[in-house]
Amino acid sequence: MPSLVTQHLLSLLRIDLPIIQAPMAGVSSPAMAAAVSEAGGLGSIGVGGVNVDGARAMIRDVRARSSRSLNVNVFVHAPAPADAAVASAWIDRFRPQFEAIRGAPPARLTEIYTSFRDDDAMLSMLLAEKPEVVSFHFGLPDPSRIRALRDAGIVLLASATSLAEARLAAAAGVDAIVAQGYEAGGHRGIFDPDAPDDRIGMAILVRILARTLRVPVIAAGGIMDGAGIGAALQLGAAAAILGTAFIGADESLADQGFRDALFSDAAQHTVMTRIISGRPARCLANRFTALAAGIAATDVPSYPIAYDLGKALNAAAKAAGEPGYGAQWAGQGAPLARALPAADLVRLLADEMRYR
Repeated sequence: MPSLVTQHLLSLLRIDLPIIQAPMAGVSSPAMAAAVSEAGGLGSIGVGGVNVDGARAMIRDVRARSSRSLNVNVFVHAPAPADAAVASAWIDRFRPQFEAIRGAPPARLTEIYTSFRDDDAMLSMLLAEKPEVVSFHFGLPDPSRIRALRDAGIVLLASATSLAEARLAAAAGVDAIVAQGYEAGGHRGIFDPDAPDDRIGMAILVRILARTLRVPVIAAGGIMDGAGIGAALQLGAAAAILGTAFIGADESLADQGFRDALFSDAAQHTVMTRIISGRPARCLANRFTALAAGIAATDVPSYPIAYDLGKALNAAAKAAGEPGYGAQWAGQGAPLARALPAADLVRLLADEMRYR
């Protein structure tokens, strides 16, 4: 039988299984989210990298496939300070890589994503579309935005990498905390990327938060199978969120180069790097991450300005037949990845954890 805290979260989220598919902006798709939700978990889409029209279209695409609960994830990062000198030096640093693949670097770098902190149009769209769940990454929006979402009946989740961040999120009024361990793939949800990071692993972070907070805790980081989910629940988590486990799903938007790397020896090696996007993120070790050696954090443009160049370099490299410059975000559990349709994976996970 599920614990009382798990039963409470399942009821709150209106799902059957304590399995949440991570949003993974750029990799998760409406088809993936719908399949996971239809199988009894919580499907998610990440809209931090699209504008309000793109986000609305994604939500409606999910709705056309499923009427079950949906989680929409937004980025709540601090706006990037413009520093022309740092941006120019960054372009020059990577000019040789562009030239080697017969590409040209951007003439200038821009802040390619709008933070939910400042995106009134995104807030209005979410209030109109009313997804069952909205989750925050990189920080928290102001109290008025949280209040508006709550007043609309939307359940709120927020990522935290430490007890201090989790306490801020709980005090702000979110309904559950995603405890993101250091082993997790993709962007680290740390509120201030330039602050000291204690790099707490999932197991310890879940245990600390579950014993300290009054809101449910969702485990994130290195969880790839039913055994991992069961272990997280034993530690006090109410549910688990899995990202890397779904990269190989049929519905994933991961390109072939990413899939090939995931199911190769490259999966044995992941690194935390900020040179791709400007924020710390765990990635499969590849040609891009190898360039990080000797680069000081202060030399990297702020997120998402650095990502402007990162995406341009990856696009030029792919056009030249080189997949090794992609943002191949993956956690330390990557060697355990499986290639299955998303719904089949959810059912397998439930069977592995012997959930009843």
